[in-house]
Amino acid sequence: MFNGLSAFPLTPMSDESVDLDAVARLVARAAQSGVDSLGVLGSTGNYAYLSREERRMVLETSVEAAGGVPVLAGVGALRTSDVLTLAGDAHTAGASALLLAPVSYQRLSEAEVFGLFEDVASESDLPIVVYDNPGTTGFTFTDELHARIARIPGIASIKIPPPAAPDIATRLGKLRAALPEQTFVGISGDWIAAEALLAGCDLWYSVIGGILPRQAREIVDHALAGRRDDAMAASAALEPLWSLFRTYGSLRVTAALAEDLGLIPSSALPLPLRGLDPEGRNRVAAAIRQCGLEGT
Repeated sequence: MFNGLSAFPLTPMSDESVDLDAVARLVARAAQSGVDSLGVLGSTGNYAYLSREERRMVLETSVEAAGGVPVLAGVGALRTSDVLTLAGDAHTAGASALLLAPVSYQRLSEAEVFGLFEDVASESDLPIVVYDNPGTTGFTFTDELHARIARIPGIASIKIPPPAAPDIATRLGKLRAALPEQTFVGISGDWIAAEALLAGCDLWYSVIGGILPRQAREIVDHALAGRRDDAMAASAALEPLWSLFRTYGSLRVTAALAEDLGLIPSSALPLPLRGLDPEGRNRVAAAIRQCGLEGT
């Protein structure tokens, strides 16, 4: 489950309640399109805005709809005790791995983040993905910290953000040199995924894979087979969407895209989050036409 394509579906809302029917449809659609795993309750899944009971229901629904495709369960929370409770719920629901970000209100130190992963790994039998997402958590991992955490038994993979440096191969090489050999490295930042897979990332933790799994699968298959030109061309075909991701953030764009494609009945976002403004919605509609996604 730590190779290839890991699709991150939305958790659609309806009148401030989780739309479990829509969750099941999105998960089943991705699973049937051949994704290798599903990242449920990631940032795209709005985990931080959901109660324990809502998260439990989303996981149970997703595991059933996935039809045997491994489900990685987001368990990030402010307190370690809550993370451990959520990890237990994920195990009971049938998740195959945990997805853990160092969520905080007070800024965390490196020692505190290390302690979080050490505590969770010691209490859970499920493999853990280190969710490195400084844009939402406000915490920036160093390579040294990644290396220390990766040596904790039970840590399986690291989900890295798009690198600041233009050369993903250099960034990946530096990180891998610090990590244990068995650590799987996955890329987020969909617009750079093709290049990262070609440079040696093991998998793509993909936002767009939760809405357009077939298109994401094409990029992954070309990249893992070493077909650079084909992989880059398949990614370039989605550049109108990548441009919107970079401008508005992937969550709001993905929610509008899913609605415009008829995959969800209404806005996916829990208040106080709101969807794109009219200009942004018009740009999403234009991107759908430019990418030829009508009827997808």
